[in-house]
Amino acid sequence: MTSQNSFSSRDFSKSRFARSGAAALVLCSALVLSGCNSGDGPGPGGTSSPMAAETPTASATATPTPTPSAPYKPADATGPAQNVPVPVLPEVAKTETKEGLEAFTRYWYSALSYAYETGDIAALESVSDPACASCKKVKQEVIDWHTNGRWLEGGRVSVDAVDSNFVQSEPSTYQAIAQVQQEAIAYHLSDGNVKGRVAALPTTPDIVVAAYTGDGWKAQTVEHMVK
Repeated sequence: MTSQNSFSSRDFSKSRFARSGAAALVLCSALVLSGCNSGDGPGPGGTSSPMAAETPTASATATPTPTPSAPYKPADATGPAQNVPVPVLPEVAKTETKEGLEAFTRYWYSALSYAYETGDIAALESVSDPACASCKKVKQEVIDWHTNGRWLEGGRVSVDAVDSNFVQSEPSTYQAIAQVQQEAIAYHLSDGNVKGRVAALPTTPDIVVAAYTGDGWKAQTVEHMVK
């Protein structure tokens, strides 16, 4: 893809690494709180004695209402995204299995998407090998455009499908094919003006090469699959 000035997020030499970002496989957990109030009524057919009538009942203490978390607000022309849900690595993604690799791939893209929206690359770094050149490139772009008051609008990514034949290419190294799409991106300067834009990208395949270590999966490289 042709680079669009210095702010093109998806020109990584011959890879389309950042054009694909993870989707928001954003895993949202709903906490269902239920409370039960119970009271002891008189026995069947019984009448309360004066002593029983005077026995204080348990005070009806109201169950504290949990404070709702602040609502998610995507970035727009007025400012960066707020309260972006943090991606959660599922347990299966920690296993050296076909299912584990596919779940890890989805998570990796969700961490990428989170980085685009927030500028926080910690989750992405934790699942990327330090030697991953394409990972380094997108991380630097994210950092650059989330400093000095700048921010990115859009850029959220979604994974339509992931598949792997789970055949080792090197010891403990495998490949997965991810069908990924990414929203359009607007690059905002600190005063809100738009420095540049990158159009949305339709669903296209990426090759994710990942290695399994004692600490779980790490992305070795992520590249656009050239047809």
